[in-house]
Amino acid sequence: MAHNTGIRRRSMRAEAGLESLLHYQPTHSSVEDNMKEAVHMLDLLPPDQRKGFLRLFGQFVQQRQKPALEWARLEPPPREAMVQATDIPPCPKDQALRHELLDKMVILKLNGGLGTSMGCTWPKSAIEVRNDLSFLDLTVRQVEYLNSMYGVDVPLVLLDSFKTHETTAKIIRKYRMHNLTIHTFMQSCHPRIIKARHSAADAFGAVWGIPPIGVVSSRARGRVLLAVRLGPPGKPHQPETGKEYIFISNVDNLGATVDLDMLYHIFDQEAEFAVEAIERTRADLTGGLVVGYGGKPKVVELSTVPTERRDQFAKKFNLFNTNNIWANLRALQRLVAKEEMSLEVNVRERQVSGLKTIQLETCGASAIQCFDKVMAIVVNRARYLPVKSTSDLFLVQSNLYGVRHGSLVMSAERPDGSTPLIKLGREFTSVEDYLRRIPHGVPTITQLDHLTVAGDVMFGENVTLKAGDGYYRRERGVRDHDP
Repeated sequence: MAHNTGIRRRSMRAEAGLESLLHYQPTHSSVEDNMKEAVHMLDLLPPDQRKGFLRLFGQFVQQRQKPALEWARLEPPPREAMVQATDIPPCPKDQALRHELLDKMVILKLNGGLGTSMGCTWPKSAIEVRNDLSFLDLTVRQVEYLNSMYGVDVPLVLLDSFKTHETTAKIIRKYRMHNLTIHTFMQSCHPRIIKARHSAADAFGAVWGIPPIGVVSSRARGRVLLAVRLGPPGKPHQPETGKEYIFISNVDNLGATVDLDMLYHIFDQEAEFAVEAIERTRADLTGGLVVGYGGKPKVVELSTVPTERRDQFAKKFNLFNTNNIWANLRALQRLVAKEEMSLEVNVRERQVSGLKTIQLETCGASAIQCFDKVMAIVVNRARYLPVKSTSDLFLVQSNLYGVRHGSLVMSAERPDGSTPLIKLGREFTSVEDYLRRIPHGVPTITQLDHLTVAGDVMFGENVTLKAGDGYYRRERGVRDHDP
Protein backbone atom coordinates (compact mmCIF):
# COMPACT_ATOMS: atom_id res chain seq x y z
CA MET A 1 0.00 0.00 0.00
CA ALA A 2 2.83 2.39 0.89
CA HIS A 3 4.49 1.62 -2.44
CA ASN A 4 1.28 2.42 -4.29
CA THR A 5 0.87 5.70 -2.36
CA GLY A 6 4.44 6.67 -3.22
CA ILE A 7 3.74 6.16 -6.92
CA ARG A 8 0.64 8.35 -6.71
CA ARG A 9 2.66 11.10 -4.99
CA ARG A 10 5.31 10.99 -7.69
CA SER A 11 2.55 11.13 -10.30
CA MET A 12 1.08 14.22 -8.65
CA ARG A 13 4.50 15.87 -8.58
CA ALA A 14 4.89 15.01 -12.25
CA GLU A 15 1.58 16.64 -13.12
CA ALA A 16 2.45 19.72 -11.03
CA GLY A 17 5.80 20.06 -12.79
CA LEU A 18 4.52 19.37 -16.28
CA GLU A 19 4.05 23.03 -17.19
CA SER A 20 7.64 23.93 -16.28
CA LEU A 21 8.95 20.86 -18.11
CA LEU A 22 7.10 21.84 -21.26
CA HIS A 23 9.09 25.09 -21.23
CA TYR A 24 12.31 23.41 -20.20
CA GLN A 25 15.25 24.40 -22.40
CA PRO A 26 17.63 21.50 -23.08
CA THR A 27 21.21 22.24 -22.05
CA HIS A 28 22.95 19.22 -23.59
CA SER A 29 23.68 18.24 -27.15
CA SER A 30 22.72 14.63 -26.41
CA VAL A 31 19.03 13.78 -26.30
CA GLU A 32 19.85 11.05 -23.75
CA ASP A 33 21.60 13.55 -21.45
CA ASN A 34 18.64 15.90 -21.73
CA MET A 35 16.27 13.07 -20.81
CA LYS A 36 18.42 12.13 -17.82
CA GLU A 37 18.47 15.72 -16.58
CA ALA A 38 14.72 16.14 -16.99
CA VAL A 39 13.90 12.86 -15.22
CA HIS A 40 16.07 13.91 -12.28
CA MET A 41 14.38 17.31 -12.18
CA LEU A 42 10.99 15.61 -12.19
CA ASP A 43 11.98 13.23 -9.38
CA LEU A 44 9.37 10.88 -10.76
CA LEU A 45 11.07 7.51 -10.29
CA PRO A 46 13.08 5.84 -7.53
CA PRO A 47 16.74 5.23 -8.47
CA ASP A 48 16.35 1.60 -9.61
CA GLN A 49 13.37 2.35 -11.88
CA ARG A 50 15.03 5.54 -13.13
CA LYS A 51 18.04 3.51 -14.24
CA GLY A 52 15.79 1.02 -16.04
CA PHE A 53 13.84 3.75 -17.81
CA LEU A 54 16.95 5.60 -18.97
CA ARG A 55 18.38 2.32 -20.30
CA LEU A 56 15.13 1.72 -22.21
CA PHE A 57 15.19 5.27 -23.56
CA GLY A 58 18.80 4.82 -24.63
CA GLN A 59 17.83 1.71 -26.60
CA PHE A 60 14.98 3.67 -28.19
CA VAL A 61 17.36 6.44 -29.31
CA GLN A 62 19.80 3.89 -30.73
CA GLN A 63 17.03 2.12 -32.65
CA ARG A 64 15.97 5.42 -34.22
CA GLN A 65 19.53 6.05 -35.33
CA LYS A 66 20.08 2.49 -36.53
CA PRO A 67 17.09 0.15 -36.88
CA ALA A 68 17.46 -3.03 -34.85
CA LEU A 69 16.38 -5.25 -37.76
CA GLU A 70 17.75 -5.76 -41.22
CA TRP A 71 14.50 -6.66 -42.97
CA ALA A 72 16.23 -8.52 -45.78
CA ARG A 73 17.60 -11.03 -43.22
CA LEU A 74 14.17 -12.12 -42.01
CA GLU A 75 13.35 -15.71 -42.90
CA PRO A 76 11.01 -18.51 -41.79
CA PRO A 77 11.75 -19.78 -38.26
CA PRO A 78 14.45 -22.51 -38.22
CA ARG A 79 12.89 -25.97 -38.42
CA GLU A 80 14.95 -27.36 -35.55
CA ALA A 81 13.36 -24.81 -33.18
CA MET A 82 9.77 -25.43 -34.33
CA VAL A 83 7.52 -27.92 -32.56
CA GLN A 84 3.97 -28.88 -33.49
CA ALA A 85 1.95 -29.39 -30.32
CA THR A 86 0.20 -32.32 -32.01
CA ASP A 87 3.61 -34.08 -32.31
CA ILE A 88 4.47 -33.73 -28.63
CA PRO A 89 4.26 -37.12 -26.91
CA PRO A 90 1.86 -37.38 -23.97
CA CYS A 91 3.20 -36.96 -20.46
CA PRO A 92 3.46 -40.40 -18.83
CA LYS A 93 0.53 -41.20 -16.53
CA ASP A 94 2.87 -41.59 -13.60
CA GLN A 95 1.52 -39.70 -10.59
CA ALA A 96 4.97 -39.39 -9.01
CA LEU A 97 6.45 -37.96 -12.22
CA ARG A 98 3.62 -35.47 -12.65
CA HIS A 99 3.98 -34.44 -9.01
CA GLU A 100 7.71 -33.84 -9.56
CA LEU A 101 7.11 -31.79 -12.72
CA LEU A 102 4.40 -29.58 -11.27
CA ASP A 103 6.24 -29.04 -8.01
CA LYS A 104 8.96 -27.28 -10.01
CA MET A 105 6.41 -24.90 -11.61
CA VAL A 106 5.40 -21.29 -11.03
CA ILE A 107 2.44 -19.66 -12.80
CA LEU A 108 2.62 -15.95 -13.52
CA LYS A 109 -0.31 -13.90 -14.81
CA LEU A 110 0.20 -10.42 -16.25
CA ASN A 111 -2.45 -8.46 -14.38
CA GLY A 112 -1.68 -4.85 -15.20
CA GLY A 113 -4.64 -3.83 -17.34
CA LEU A 114 -7.94 -2.18 -16.57
CA GLY A 115 -11.07 -3.07 -18.51
CA THR A 116 -11.18 0.36 -20.14
CA SER A 117 -11.77 -1.06 -23.63
CA MET A 118 -15.04 -2.47 -22.24
CA GLY A 119 -16.04 0.62 -20.28
CA CYS A 120 -14.70 -0.60 -16.91
CA THR A 121 -12.53 1.30 -14.44
CA TRP A 122 -11.46 -1.71 -12.37
CA PRO A 123 -8.91 -4.47 -13.11
CA LYS A 124 -9.89 -6.54 -16.10
CA SER A 125 -9.19 -9.68 -14.07
CA ALA A 126 -12.22 -8.82 -11.89
CA ILE A 127 -14.70 -8.83 -14.81
CA GLU A 128 -17.15 -11.74 -14.57
CA VAL A 129 -16.75 -14.13 -17.48
CA ARG A 130 -18.65 -17.36 -16.83
CA ASN A 131 -21.07 -18.54 -14.13
CA ASP A 132 -20.44 -15.40 -12.02
CA LEU A 133 -16.70 -16.22 -12.08
CA SER A 134 -14.10 -13.60 -13.01
CA PHE A 135 -10.82 -14.13 -14.87
CA LEU A 136 -9.10 -14.28 -11.49
CA ASP A 137 -11.63 -16.74 -10.06
CA LEU A 138 -11.09 -19.08 -13.02
CA THR A 139 -7.30 -18.81 -12.69
CA VAL A 140 -7.46 -19.64 -8.99
CA ARG A 141 -9.63 -22.69 -9.72
CA GLN A 142 -7.13 -23.93 -12.31
CA VAL A 143 -4.17 -23.66 -9.93
CA GLU A 144 -6.12 -25.05 -7.01
CA TYR A 145 -7.09 -28.10 -9.09
CA LEU A 146 -3.44 -28.82 -9.96
CA ASN A 147 -2.41 -28.49 -6.33
CA SER A 148 -5.17 -30.78 -5.09
CA MET A 149 -5.00 -33.33 -7.91
CA TYR A 150 -1.24 -33.88 -7.71
CA GLY A 151 -0.45 -32.90 -4.12
CA VAL A 152 1.81 -30.01 -5.10
CA ASP A 153 2.27 -26.35 -4.28
CA VAL A 154 2.21 -24.41 -7.55
CA PRO A 155 2.29 -20.72 -6.58
CA LEU A 156 0.30 -18.12 -8.51
CA VAL A 157 2.11 -14.83 -9.13
CA LEU A 158 0.13 -11.76 -10.17
CA LEU A 159 2.18 -9.04 -11.82
CA ASP A 160 0.12 -5.89 -11.27
CA SER A 161 0.45 -2.31 -12.41
CA PHE A 162 -0.02 0.65 -10.09
CA LYS A 163 -3.53 0.89 -11.58
CA THR A 164 -4.52 -2.62 -10.49
CA HIS A 165 -2.35 -3.41 -7.47
CA GLU A 166 -4.45 -1.90 -4.68
CA THR A 167 -7.75 -3.36 -5.89
CA THR A 168 -6.19 -6.75 -6.61
CA ALA A 169 -4.74 -6.89 -3.09
CA LYS A 170 -8.27 -6.52 -1.72
CA ILE A 171 -9.80 -9.04 -4.11
CA ILE A 172 -7.37 -11.85 -3.36
CA ARG A 173 -8.26 -11.81 0.33
CA LYS A 174 -11.22 -14.04 -0.50
CA TYR A 175 -8.81 -16.79 -1.57
CA ARG A 176 -7.01 -16.99 1.79
CA MET A 177 -8.58 -20.35 2.65
CA HIS A 178 -8.00 -21.83 -0.81
CA ASN A 179 -5.39 -24.44 -1.61
CA LEU A 180 -2.84 -22.16 -3.25
CA THR A 181 -0.28 -19.47 -2.49
CA ILE A 182 -0.70 -16.11 -4.22
CA HIS A 183 2.12 -13.58 -4.59
CA THR A 184 1.51 -10.08 -5.95
CA PHE A 185 4.16 -7.78 -7.34
CA MET A 186 3.95 -4.40 -8.97
CA GLN A 187 5.49 -3.61 -12.32
CA SER A 188 7.98 -0.82 -12.78
CA CYS A 189 6.42 2.54 -13.63
CA HIS A 190 7.87 4.56 -16.48
CA PRO A 191 6.87 8.04 -17.62
CA ARG A 192 5.41 8.72 -21.01
CA ILE A 193 7.40 10.96 -23.34
CA ILE A 194 5.96 14.00 -25.02
CA LYS A 195 6.36 13.87 -28.78
CA ALA A 196 7.60 17.29 -29.89
CA ARG A 197 8.07 18.69 -33.39
CA HIS A 198 11.28 20.64 -33.45
CA SER A 199 12.67 19.84 -36.84
CA ALA A 200 11.42 19.21 -40.34
CA ALA A 201 12.06 15.51 -39.74
CA ASP A 202 9.43 15.48 -36.98
CA ALA A 203 11.91 14.12 -34.46
CA PHE A 204 10.91 13.04 -30.99
CA GLY A 205 11.56 15.70 -28.39
CA ALA A 206 14.00 15.18 -25.59
CA VAL A 207 11.33 14.54 -22.94
CA TRP A 208 8.98 15.37 -21.09
CA GLY A 209 7.23 12.95 -19.03
CA ILE A 210 3.75 13.00 -17.64
CA PRO A 211 1.96 10.59 -15.29
CA PRO A 212 3.61 7.17 -15.14
CA ILE A 213 2.36 3.98 -16.67
CA GLY A 214 3.04 0.35 -15.87
CA VAL A 215 5.60 -1.34 -18.10
CA VAL A 216 6.52 -5.03 -17.90
CA SER A 217 10.24 -4.62 -18.37
CA SER A 218 12.53 -7.59 -18.66
CA ARG A 219 14.45 -6.57 -15.55
CA ALA A 220 11.31 -6.08 -13.47
CA ARG A 221 10.00 -9.45 -14.59
CA GLY A 222 13.35 -11.01 -13.75
CA ARG A 223 13.24 -9.62 -10.20
CA VAL A 224 9.77 -11.06 -9.70
CA LEU A 225 10.77 -14.51 -10.89
CA LEU A 226 13.91 -14.61 -8.81
CA ALA A 227 11.93 -13.58 -5.73
CA VAL A 228 9.61 -16.53 -6.30
CA ARG A 229 12.47 -18.95 -6.92
CA LEU A 230 14.77 -17.83 -4.13
CA GLY A 231 12.32 -16.49 -1.57
CA PRO A 232 11.62 -12.96 -0.28
CA PRO A 233 14.26 -10.23 -0.76
CA GLY A 234 16.52 -9.47 2.16
CA LYS A 235 17.16 -13.18 2.88
CA PRO A 236 20.11 -14.03 0.62
CA HIS A 237 20.90 -17.29 2.40
CA GLN A 238 17.39 -18.69 2.27
CA PRO A 239 17.30 -22.13 0.56
CA GLU A 240 15.89 -22.25 -2.95
CA THR A 241 12.24 -23.21 -3.25
CA GLY A 242 12.98 -25.83 -5.92
CA LYS A 243 11.09 -23.98 -8.65
CA GLU A 244 12.72 -24.37 -12.06
CA TYR A 245 10.18 -23.34 -14.71
CA ILE A 246 7.62 -20.59 -14.99
CA PHE A 247 4.58 -20.35 -17.22
CA ILE A 248 3.69 -16.74 -18.10
CA SER A 249 0.51 -15.53 -19.79
CA ASN A 250 -1.98 -12.67 -19.86
CA VAL A 251 -4.68 -12.98 -17.21
CA ASP A 252 -7.38 -12.32 -19.84
CA ASN A 253 -6.29 -15.26 -22.01
CA LEU A 254 -8.73 -17.96 -20.93
CA GLY A 255 -6.94 -20.60 -23.03
CA ALA A 256 -3.59 -20.20 -21.26
CA THR A 257 -3.46 -23.13 -18.84
CA VAL A 258 -0.66 -25.46 -17.72
CA ASP A 259 -0.42 -28.26 -20.28
CA LEU A 260 1.31 -31.32 -18.82
CA ASP A 261 2.36 -32.72 -22.20
CA MET A 262 4.01 -29.42 -23.10
CA LEU A 263 5.61 -29.09 -19.68
CA TYR A 264 7.04 -32.63 -19.86
CA HIS A 265 8.44 -32.00 -23.36
CA ILE A 266 10.09 -28.73 -22.32
CA PHE A 267 11.71 -30.44 -19.32
CA ASP A 268 12.76 -33.42 -21.40
CA GLN A 269 14.38 -31.21 -24.07
CA GLU A 270 15.94 -28.95 -21.41
CA ALA A 271 14.57 -25.90 -23.21
CA GLU A 272 15.40 -22.56 -21.63
CA PHE A 273 12.60 -20.59 -23.27
CA ALA A 274 9.54 -21.45 -25.34
CA VAL A 275 6.77 -19.40 -26.89
CA GLU A 276 3.42 -20.68 -28.07
CA ALA A 277 2.24 -19.56 -31.51
CA ILE A 278 -0.92 -20.07 -33.55
CA GLU A 279 -1.76 -19.82 -37.24
CA ARG A 280 -2.67 -16.18 -37.80
CA THR A 281 -6.22 -15.33 -38.92
CA ARG A 282 -7.99 -12.13 -39.92
CA ALA A 283 -8.94 -11.64 -36.27
CA ASP A 284 -5.29 -11.24 -35.23
CA LEU A 285 -4.76 -7.60 -36.13
CA THR A 286 -2.17 -6.54 -33.56
CA GLY A 287 0.62 -8.44 -31.86
CA GLY A 288 3.80 -10.21 -32.88
CA LEU A 289 4.74 -12.79 -35.49
CA VAL A 290 7.36 -15.52 -35.07
CA VAL A 291 10.09 -15.30 -37.71
CA GLY A 292 13.66 -16.47 -38.18
CA TYR A 293 16.61 -14.12 -37.79
CA GLY A 294 20.25 -15.07 -37.59
CA GLY A 295 19.37 -18.76 -37.39
CA LYS A 296 17.12 -18.36 -34.33
CA PRO A 297 13.39 -17.73 -33.75
CA LYS A 298 12.48 -14.10 -33.18
CA VAL A 299 9.21 -12.31 -32.37
CA VAL A 300 8.58 -9.16 -34.39
CA GLU A 301 5.70 -6.88 -33.42
CA LEU A 302 3.49 -5.88 -36.35
CA SER A 303 3.46 -2.31 -35.09
CA THR A 304 7.23 -2.06 -35.63
CA VAL A 305 7.09 -3.14 -39.27
CA PRO A 306 7.32 -0.16 -41.66
CA THR A 307 3.99 0.55 -43.34
CA GLU A 308 5.39 -0.13 -46.81
CA ARG A 309 6.55 -3.61 -45.72
CA ARG A 310 3.56 -4.63 -43.58
CA ASP A 311 1.42 -6.41 -46.19
CA GLN A 312 4.35 -8.40 -47.56
CA PHE A 313 5.51 -9.22 -44.02
CA ALA A 314 2.07 -10.48 -42.95
CA LYS A 315 1.81 -12.67 -46.06
CA LYS A 316 5.26 -14.18 -45.61
CA PHE A 317 4.97 -14.95 -41.89
CA ASN A 318 1.81 -16.38 -40.37
CA LEU A 319 2.74 -17.67 -36.89
CA PHE A 320 1.14 -15.36 -34.34
CA ASN A 321 2.57 -14.96 -30.83
CA THR A 322 0.05 -15.89 -28.11
CA ASN A 323 2.23 -14.43 -25.33
CA ASN A 324 2.09 -17.81 -23.59
CA ILE A 325 5.68 -18.24 -22.41
CA TRP A 326 7.63 -21.02 -20.70
CA ALA A 327 10.98 -20.07 -19.17
CA ASN A 328 13.72 -21.77 -17.19
CA LEU A 329 14.34 -19.75 -14.03
CA ARG A 330 18.05 -20.59 -13.80
CA ALA A 331 18.62 -19.41 -17.37
CA LEU A 332 16.60 -16.29 -16.65
CA GLN A 333 18.61 -15.61 -13.49
CA ARG A 334 21.83 -15.90 -15.49
CA LEU A 335 20.69 -13.39 -18.12
CA VAL A 336 19.36 -10.90 -15.58
CA ALA A 337 22.57 -11.08 -13.52
CA LYS A 338 24.66 -10.39 -16.64
CA GLU A 339 22.22 -7.70 -17.85
CA GLU A 340 21.85 -9.55 -21.15
CA MET A 341 18.05 -9.24 -21.46
CA SER A 342 18.26 -6.61 -24.19
CA LEU A 343 14.97 -6.45 -26.10
CA GLU A 344 13.81 -4.29 -28.99
CA VAL A 345 11.80 -1.29 -27.87
CA ASN A 346 8.30 -0.88 -29.25
CA VAL A 347 6.71 2.55 -29.47
CA ARG A 348 3.03 3.17 -28.81
CA GLU A 349 1.59 6.63 -29.47
CA ARG A 350 -1.20 7.98 -27.28
CA GLN A 351 -3.05 11.25 -26.82
CA VAL A 352 -2.91 12.33 -23.16
CA SER A 353 -4.32 15.61 -21.84
CA GLY A 354 -4.28 17.02 -25.35
CA LEU A 355 -0.61 16.11 -25.86
CA LYS A 356 0.87 13.61 -28.28
CA THR A 357 2.92 11.19 -26.24
CA ILE A 358 4.83 7.98 -26.79
CA GLN A 359 5.04 4.97 -24.53
CA LEU A 360 8.09 2.69 -24.63
CA GLU A 361 7.36 -1.01 -24.29
CA THR A 362 9.04 -4.37 -24.67
CA CYS A 363 7.40 -7.68 -25.58
CA GLY A 364 8.07 -10.57 -23.18
CA ALA A 365 8.06 -13.19 -25.95
CA SER A 366 10.83 -11.33 -27.77
CA ALA A 367 13.18 -12.53 -25.01
CA ILE A 368 13.44 -15.74 -27.04
CA GLN A 369 16.36 -14.12 -28.86
CA CYS A 370 18.35 -13.92 -25.61
CA PHE A 371 18.33 -17.63 -24.71
CA ASP A 372 20.33 -20.54 -26.14
CA LYS A 373 17.98 -23.55 -26.09
CA VAL A 374 14.66 -22.25 -27.40
CA MET A 375 11.57 -23.50 -29.17
CA ALA A 376 8.39 -22.12 -30.72
CA ILE A 377 5.43 -24.44 -30.19
CA VAL A 378 2.60 -24.23 -32.73
CA VAL A 379 -0.60 -24.78 -30.75
CA ASN A 380 -4.33 -25.00 -31.36
CA ARG A 381 -6.29 -21.76 -31.12
CA ALA A 382 -7.94 -23.14 -27.98
CA ARG A 383 -4.72 -22.03 -26.22
CA TYR A 384 -5.41 -18.42 -27.23
CA LEU A 385 -8.76 -17.02 -26.05
CA PRO A 386 -8.03 -13.40 -25.08
CA VAL A 387 -10.88 -11.14 -24.03
CA LYS A 388 -10.09 -7.64 -25.28
CA SER A 389 -13.64 -6.54 -26.09
CA THR A 390 -17.28 -7.45 -25.55
CA SER A 391 -17.13 -9.31 -28.87
CA ASP A 392 -14.61 -11.65 -27.25
CA LEU A 393 -16.77 -11.80 -24.11
CA PHE A 394 -19.76 -12.81 -26.25
CA LEU A 395 -17.72 -15.74 -27.58
CA VAL A 396 -16.43 -17.11 -24.26
CA GLN A 397 -19.81 -16.68 -22.55
CA SER A 398 -21.59 -18.65 -25.27
CA ASN A 399 -22.53 -22.33 -25.31
CA LEU A 400 -19.39 -23.01 -27.37
CA TYR A 401 -17.68 -23.53 -24.04
CA GLY A 402 -18.20 -25.21 -20.71
CA VAL A 403 -16.06 -24.80 -17.59
CA ARG A 404 -14.10 -27.65 -16.02
CA HIS A 405 -11.74 -27.03 -13.09
CA GLY A 406 -11.56 -23.36 -14.07
CA SER A 407 -10.66 -24.06 -17.71
CA LEU A 408 -12.85 -23.47 -20.75
CA VAL A 409 -13.68 -26.64 -22.66
CA MET A 410 -14.96 -26.56 -26.26
CA SER A 411 -18.43 -28.02 -26.86
CA ALA A 412 -18.58 -31.45 -28.51
CA GLU A 413 -21.02 -29.87 -30.97
CA ARG A 414 -18.05 -27.99 -32.45
CA PRO A 415 -15.75 -30.94 -33.26
CA ASP A 416 -13.35 -28.99 -35.47
CA GLY A 417 -12.46 -26.67 -32.58
CA SER A 418 -12.85 -23.53 -34.71
CA THR A 419 -14.33 -20.31 -33.33
CA PRO A 420 -16.67 -17.95 -35.18
CA LEU A 421 -15.60 -14.38 -35.85
CA ILE A 422 -17.71 -12.02 -33.73
CA LYS A 423 -18.00 -8.28 -34.43
CA LEU A 424 -20.41 -6.40 -32.20
CA GLY A 425 -21.22 -2.76 -32.96
CA ARG A 426 -20.41 0.28 -30.84
CA GLU A 427 -23.73 -0.06 -29.01
CA PHE A 428 -22.19 -3.11 -27.31
CA THR A 429 -18.84 -1.51 -26.42
CA SER A 430 -19.23 -1.29 -22.64
CA VAL A 431 -19.98 -4.30 -20.46
CA GLU A 432 -23.02 -2.49 -19.10
CA ASP A 433 -24.53 -1.90 -22.57
CA TYR A 434 -23.54 -5.38 -23.69
CA LEU A 435 -25.38 -7.05 -20.81
CA ARG A 436 -28.43 -4.86 -21.36
CA ARG A 437 -28.65 -6.04 -24.97
CA ILE A 438 -28.47 -9.74 -24.11
CA PRO A 439 -30.88 -9.89 -21.14
CA HIS A 440 -31.48 -13.62 -21.66
CA GLY A 441 -27.84 -14.52 -22.20
CA VAL A 442 -25.72 -15.13 -25.29
CA PRO A 443 -27.57 -16.91 -28.14
CA THR A 444 -26.71 -20.46 -29.14
CA ILE A 445 -23.83 -20.23 -31.64
CA THR A 446 -22.40 -23.74 -31.99
CA GLN A 447 -23.24 -23.71 -35.72
CA LEU A 448 -22.24 -20.11 -36.38
CA ASP A 449 -19.40 -19.11 -38.74
CA HIS A 450 -19.41 -15.37 -38.26
CA LEU A 451 -21.54 -12.62 -36.73
CA THR A 452 -21.57 -8.89 -37.38
CA VAL A 453 -23.99 -6.70 -35.45
CA ALA A 454 -24.51 -3.00 -36.19
CA GLY A 455 -27.03 -0.55 -34.86
CA ASP A 456 -29.69 -0.77 -32.15
CA VAL A 457 -29.95 -4.56 -31.78
CA MET A 458 -31.17 -6.50 -28.76
CA PHE A 459 -31.17 -10.30 -28.54
CA GLY A 460 -34.29 -12.04 -27.28
CA GLU A 461 -34.88 -15.33 -25.53
CA ASN A 462 -33.99 -18.76 -26.98
CA VAL A 463 -32.16 -17.33 -30.00
CA THR A 464 -30.05 -19.64 -32.17
CA LEU A 465 -27.60 -18.20 -34.69
CA LYS A 466 -26.36 -20.38 -37.54
CA ALA A 467 -24.06 -20.12 -40.55
CA GLY A 468 -25.58 -17.65 -42.98
CA ASP A 469 -27.26 -15.65 -40.20
CA GLY A 470 -24.15 -13.57 -39.82
CA TYR A 471 -25.34 -9.95 -40.16
CA TYR A 472 -27.85 -8.00 -38.11
CA ARG A 473 -28.49 -4.32 -38.48
CA ARG A 474 -31.09 -2.19 -36.77
CA GLU A 475 -31.58 1.51 -37.28
CA ARG A 476 -32.25 3.69 -34.26
CA GLY A 477 -35.89 4.38 -33.50
CA VAL A 478 -37.10 1.00 -34.73
CA ARG A 479 -38.89 -1.15 -32.15
CA ASP A 480 -36.72 -3.96 -30.78
CA HIS A 481 -37.52 -7.50 -31.74
CA ASP A 482 -35.88 -10.92 -31.66
CA PRO A 483 -33.54 -11.43 -34.63
